Amino acid sequence: MEESEKRLKSLSTELSDAWEKLKLDEKLQKLAELETAVSDPEIWKNPEDAKQKNIELTRLDTETHAWKVLKTQSEDLKDIIALNEKDLDDEIKGQLSAMETALQELKKALRYTGEFDKNDAILRITAGVGGTEAMDWAGMLERMYLRFFEKNDFSAKLIERQVGEEAGIKTAVYEISGVNAYGNLKSENGVHRLVRLSPFNADNLRQTSFSLVEILPVLTEENDVEIDEKDLRIDVYHASGHGGQGVNTTDSAVRITHLPTGIVVAIQNERSQHANKDTAMEILKAKLIQMKLEQKAETLGELRAGESAKWGQQIRNYVLQPYKLVKDTRTKYEETDADAVLDGKIQGFIDAYLEMQLGN
Repeated sequence: MEESEKRLKSLSTELSDAWEKLKLDEKLQKLAELETAVSDPEIWKNPEDAKQKNIELTRLDTETHAWKVLKTQSEDLKDIIALNEKDLDDEIKGQLSAMETALQELKKALRYTGEFDKNDAILRITAGVGGTEAMDWAGMLERMYLRFFEKNDFSAKLIERQVGEEAGIKTAVYEISGVNAYGNLKSENGVHRLVRLSPFNADNLRQTSFSLVEILPVLTEENDVEIDEKDLRIDVYHASGHGGQGVNTTDSAVRITHLPTGIVVAIQNERSQHANKDTAMEILKAKLIQMKLEQKAETLGELRAGESAKWGQQIRNYVLQPYKLVKDTRTKYEETDADAVLDGKIQGFIDAYLEMQLGN
C-alpha cells in the first residue's frame, strides 16, 4: 500500500497544480451561474442572449467534466487506500494507472492557457520575392493547411485570395474555426523556407523560396480593441484580378494603414466596400493584438513600428532536394516524410511547439 499511497500523493499534487493553473474553481462557479440563468424561463425573452449562454454553458461543462470526475476518483481512492486491505492492492494499482494516464491526457489543456488560445484564428499566407517560384510555394502551403484542417475538424472560410499569373497564389486569407484554433495554429506564425529542384526553369536548378504565414486571433466582444480614427488612413480603389463580372467597375477595394505602426491591410474580395472595410478592420485589429503579444506591450500605444511575423523570423525549412527533411528551427522537431507533411501532417510540429512553450 505504501507504493500506491506515494503514487496517489504525486497524482493529487499534479492534479491540484493543473487545477489551479486552469482556474477550474472559477470556471465551475461560472458554470453554476450559467446553469441557474438558463433554467429561468425569462431568459428566452432575449433568444440571442439565451443562445450564447447555452453555448458557453456547454463549453464550460465539456471543459470541466473530466477534471471533476478525476478529482472525485482521487478522493475516493484515498479513502480506499486508508482501509489498508491487501486484497485490494492490485485493483488500486490498476485504478491508479488509469488515473495517471487520464491526467496526462487532461494536462494537454495547459497548452491553451493564453488569452486568445481558445479563439478562432486568421491564417494569412503571402508569397515572398521570387515570382512564380514563390507563388507556387505559397500555394503549396495553402494546400498543406487546408488538408490539415480537413483532417482535424477545423473549418476554413475564405476571406481573400489572389492567384499567381502562372501558378500558386500571391496571397490568401482564411478564417479558421475549431477547438483552440488560435492556440494550435500560433506555432505556424513566421517564415517558411522551401528548397527544391525548380519545376519552372529549363535547367531544373535548385531553388530556395520563402512564404510568410501569419496566424492572428479572431477577437471576440470581450477582447475587442478600440483604434483611434486619427491613427488610420483609409483608401478605396478599384479591385483587380479575379472576381467575376463587375469587379473593376466600382471602388470596392479597401486599404487601411495604421499610421503609428505602419501596418497595412488591403481587402478586395467582396464587391461591397463596406464589407471589405469591416474585414480589413477585423484583420488590422488582430495584427495589432499579435504585435502586442510579440512585443509584450501593455497597450497599443507602446507598439513599435514594424510588421507582425517579420520576414526575418524563419521558423521552418522544407528540403525536397538533395534529400527530404522538414525541420523546425525553434523546437528542432523534424519529419523525414516531407510529402506527408505537405499533405497536412503537421501535428507533430504543433505539439512540439506547444510543449516547448509549456516548458518556458
